[in-house]
Amino acid sequence: MSIRMLRTLIAVHDHTTFSAAADAVHVTHAAVSQQMRTLEETWGIQIFDRSRRTPELTPLGRALVVRAREVVNAYDQMLPSVLGESGVSGDISLGALPTTLTTMVPSAISMLVADYPQVRVRLFPGLSNQLVSQLERGALHAAIITRPDLLPNGLNFLEIAAEPLQLLASRDIDSDDPFDLLERYPFIRFNRDAVVGRMIESWLQRKGIKVSEAMELDGLEAISSMVFAKLGVAIAPKRSVQVENPLPLKRLSLGADAPVRQLGLAFPQDTAFGPVLTALHHLCLESVKIGVFGNPGAQERDG
Repeated sequence: MSIRMLRTLIAVHDHTTFSAAADAVHVTHAAVSQQMRTLEETWGIQIFDRSRRTPELTPLGRALVVRAREVVNAYDQMLPSVLGESGVSGDISLGALPTTLTTMVPSAISMLVADYPQVRVRLFPGLSNQLVSQLERGALHAAIITRPDLLPNGLNFLEIAAEPLQLLASRDIDSDDPFDLLERYPFIRFNRDAVVGRMIESWLQRKGIKVSEAMELDGLEAISSMVFAKLGVAIAPKRSVQVENPLPLKRLSLGADAPVRQLGLAFPQDTAFGPVLTALHHLCLESVKIGVFGNPGAQERDG
C-alpha cells in the first residue's frame, strides 16, 4: 500500500468512475484498476462491488475512504508541521489569468520567493473556468481567477481586488461617450469563454447595445494594441496593478452600474501549502497597494 494508492481511492470516491479518477490523478484507467485490486489483495477485503457495469464502493470501501483522507491529510501536513511556516519548501503549481501575468503575478511571486527561498512556483496560464477545473482535479495548488458565479465546494477564495470594466478607445476619437463609441465603432471583444467576456456580453444585452464585432481576443495586451492601432473599441477590466508605461488610450467609465470583476486567490481547503498561499495572498494585496509594476522604486516593500 502507498499514499499514491490512497489518493487514487479517494479520487474514485470523489469522481465516481475509474476513468474520471484516472484523469484526476494523472494515470491510466488500467493503473487505477490495478491499484484498487492491489489494495483489496493487501487488505484481504472487497472494496468494490463489481457486479455492476460501473464498480461501486462497498460500505466498507466508503468507510476506508474516510480514514484514507485522514491519512493523506496527515501525510501532506507532516513536513510543514515540523518545519513551521518559515521552512515550507517544494513546488507550487499556480494558475493565473492572462491579464495578471505581466503585472500582479510577477510582482507577487518575486516577493514570495524572496520570503520562501525553498519554494519554487510553476506557473500555468488559463481562463478562470479552466483553472477552477484544474483545482478540482488536483492539477493545481492554487489559482488567481475571476470569482465565478458559483464557486465549487471545497475551494477557498480570498479576494484580491475589484476591477471595474471600462471602455478602451483611441485618443484620436473625438467623443468621450462610451455608448456612442460602442454604437459607431467596430467592437474588439474579450473572449466569451472567460468570466469577464460573459460579464461584458451580459452588460451589453442589459443595456440594449448592438455592437459591430470585429474580433475576439484573450489577452488585455492584444486587445489594447488593437485599440491603439485604431481597429475598434473594447471593454476590459481596469487593472488593479498597472504597467509602468501603459499604451496611451482613452479609458472611459461605463457608469455607476458598470460590471466589476472580483479577482482572488482560489485553493483547496485541505491544502498542505496554507502558510505559503496565505503569504501569496498578502503579497498580491501588496502588489495592488503599490499599484504599478515595472518601476524598481515602486517595488520596495513596507517593513
